[in-house]
Amino acid sequence: MNQVVHLTYFQAIWLGLLQGLTEFLPVSSTAHMAIAPQLMGLADPGAPFSAVVQLGPIVAIIAYFRNDLARYLRGIFRTKNPTRIPAADVDARLGWYVLIGTLPLAICGVLLEKKIDTVFRSLNVIAISLIALGLLLWCAERVGRGTRTLEQMTWRQSQIIGLVQALALIPGTSRSGVTITAALFQDLDHESAARFSFLLSIPAIALAGLYKLLKVLKQTHLGHEAGPYLLAALVAGAFAYVVVRWFLGYMKSHRTDIFIAYRIILGLLLLYLLHTGYLRQPPAREISNAKPLHAQKIDISPQ
Repeated sequence: MNQVVHLTYFQAIWLGLLQGLTEFLPVSSTAHMAIAPQLMGLADPGAPFSAVVQLGPIVAIIAYFRNDLARYLRGIFRTKNPTRIPAADVDARLGWYVLIGTLPLAICGVLLEKKIDTVFRSLNVIAISLIALGLLLWCAERVGRGTRTLEQMTWRQSQIIGLVQALALIPGTSRSGVTITAALFQDLDHESAARFSFLLSIPAIALAGLYKLLKVLKQTHLGHEAGPYLLAALVAGAFAYVVVRWFLGYMKSHRTDIFIAYRIILGLLLLYLLHTGYLRQPPAREISNAKPLHAQKIDISPQ
């Protein structure tokens, strides 16, 4: 049974703010949303809240790249075949790169659906993923030459990045984190790495987010909780838009060292808090395949 957790509007704002700030940075929003409720003295918000709050960042990233997406879609329809793209048609190339680069994540997501919200949600897995990808990103910063722009990216490079994106299914890795790391290893400059990471995320988060939302709504009735949940989505979307705009500007002249340090410190702190018992493992969020049920409401307001 999916549990609809009762949130106050204040709690919804804070959780929406956290989702929006971390969704597109290479720090893992999943990790933060698994840790923060416990630190705030709250129960796990659950799958219904997660499905609703992600609507905000989805709308934000589509709105920010709306002009690019329109050009890329026109390029796809214009060429109709990814094997027959004129070398000078950059929009068509990038459109096909994004579309086909999403397939590995989609396939792996379907195959691993039951494990993503159960086994993979272990805080130990999240902590190790935070540290491991931080170290990989550190290596990418030192190995990557940063000599290629987005327009110079090859088909092979784009599909390597798309294939690596499937690792984002492991909580704690971060979708932007794995794709930016792969892009830097493929010698893209920092701004191009961030931009392609965001473009590649659009079909991935849109399809996954809407799929999760439809699945949740079939089995739950949000009732009075729709207000706080939608407010959280609105806050998350507003801050996600600001973060995308800021991060693309930041990556024009900066490396990712600050995020590498943050990931490693957070991962080590998480392991310490687990070892000392201050944090506990979150419950599995697997959504039942049973017929739709009205959800049990749980009040997590401070007593």
